[in-house]
Amino acid sequence: MTTPLQVSTPELGGRRALTLALMALIFTFMLPAAGLALSVFGFVVGVRDVRLLGRAKQRTGMAISAIVISVIAFVLGAVTTLVQVYFSAELTAYTECRKGAGTVTAQQECTGALKRALESKLGVPWPADMPLPG
Repeated sequence: MTTPLQVSTPELGGRRALTLALMALIFTFMLPAAGLALSVFGFVVGVRDVRLLGRAKQRTGMAISAIVISVIAFVLGAVTTLVQVYFSAELTAYTECRKGAGTVTAQQECTGALKRALESKLGVPWPADMPLPG
């Protein structure tokens, strides 16, 4: 049996943290909660790599960029998740309405109902130049 390859952080130079941060950014757009979790891991690994690379007197550019990308992914994921939670009832009603809508007119009615629900929840009229799904 062979032992696993052990590569130290200074040899990787922050690539691990940068990979996690980029994965977090990608996942934030597909699955916001997963992107949120990955961004935390990317941030922690990035901070750890910055410390270790600083002690080894090596360049910390990749690790610092991983921290920045992780913070951006965290903010985007948090905002997206909060919006989804805040509008969950309206979005669920819209999804159920679209499931039963077999015609274009019925789909347009679902979109109109979503618009009215969002206006009611936000307390302001929906901007005319901002499109809704459907």
